[in-house]
Amino acid sequence: MKAIPHAALAAVLLLGTGAAHAQPIDPRVQARIDRILKQTPLIDGHNDLPWELRESHGRRVAGLESGGAALEKPVMTDIARLRAGRVGGQFWSVYITGTILGDEAIRTTIEQIDTARRLIEAYPGDLELASSADDVIRIHRSGRIASMLGIEGGRQMGGSMAALRQFHNLGVRYMTLTHNQTTEWADSATDEPRHGGISPFGAQVIGEMNRLGMLLDLSHVSPESMKDALQMSRAPVIFSHSNAFALNPHPRNVPDDVLRLLPANGGVVMVNFYPVFLSREVREWAVRRTTEEARLKALAPFSAAAVEAGVKQWEAANPRPPVPVGVVADHIEHIARLAGHDYVGIGGDLDGVPYTAVGLESVAGYPLLFAELIRRGWSDGNLAKLAGGNVLRVMRRAEAVAVSMKNSEPSLATLPPTP
Repeated sequence: MKAIPHAALAAVLLLGTGAAHAQPIDPRVQARIDRILKQTPLIDGHNDLPWELRESHGRRVAGLESGGAALEKPVMTDIARLRAGRVGGQFWSVYITGTILGDEAIRTTIEQIDTARRLIEAYPGDLELASSADDVIRIHRSGRIASMLGIEGGRQMGGSMAALRQFHNLGVRYMTLTHNQTTEWADSATDEPRHGGISPFGAQVIGEMNRLGMLLDLSHVSPESMKDALQMSRAPVIFSHSNAFALNPHPRNVPDDVLRLLPANGGVVMVNFYPVFLSREVREWAVRRTTEEARLKALAPFSAAAVEAGVKQWEAANPRPPVPVGVVADHIEHIARLAGHDYVGIGGDLDGVPYTAVGLESVAGYPLLFAELIRRGWSDGNLAKLAGGNVLRVMRRAEAVAVSMKNSEPSLATLPPTP
């Protein structure tokens, strides 16, 4: 990792978060953070930049050298801020909406893999594709950022085990079993359940992912699906971007009874920076905002401009509650208390959410979170586990499971006909 002086780090943090929100880090604390993250790569479990590039920038990957200033619409992620944030490894999300089905889902997923890989290839001095835990360590030691791919949503495989295998061949190292929609074989946390967890075909998918060495990602799935997957998987799982349900009862968060099961599996929950998942107050604010937006649409069904203006007026009168970085630390500490320090990580969801906790508005903000945990008394060893040590352990175990299954036949299971 190329060293960034403290003054330069402060400048990038100001660029990324706004001067009013920037928080200075004591140079001695920053030196301690740098020492930890030089030894252990900081690995973020979920960044949606590839989809943001698709939606707002025509899938172009140029212009990310410094602050994204060349882009028409601002992004939370660019090379300079990745460096300032001391990022050592990044899972780039290969996301598509869960409403895209079948062969179209497979094609769109391939397009997103292409965008992510072109992103990595466009900045060879800073990013390099990683296929294994050893790759991550080697790339980090070389001063570049290890880049991995994670599919977000099981429907992306179109019900095809062959597609799943080819995604793995293209560099995908995890798949989220659902997105916001229940799939044909697994219940989502934010949709009506159909299977009571994981279906028999879903169990076949999990087995094939274990055989390939592809991590199961349980963010977005229902608690019943979480429990089924923890029981079915021979390898540790991840939650690539989830928080603690006990601190904010949002369905996207992980309940305490699931957290207590995690050590037996060996998996890791990677904490998200989105205030709706972090804070009860912000979640309630978001519900009120949605209600007001629906009311305005009913009053002005043919004027999007009137609805937008009305929502802005409501937000001015009802400002969103700020969520400090300490709330993110609260979720991390809750998971560490219930499951253990070996089972927690970071998955910011940057460029996949409209706003974040204060100070974490871009990939430059990670040192602020580490400084907060240092203030709370975290040891270097536990900070290293949080940063990337836990994820590397999970990756190595999944790779070992795949080696143990190398003589198993590839799955030819198919979805049962839709009734």
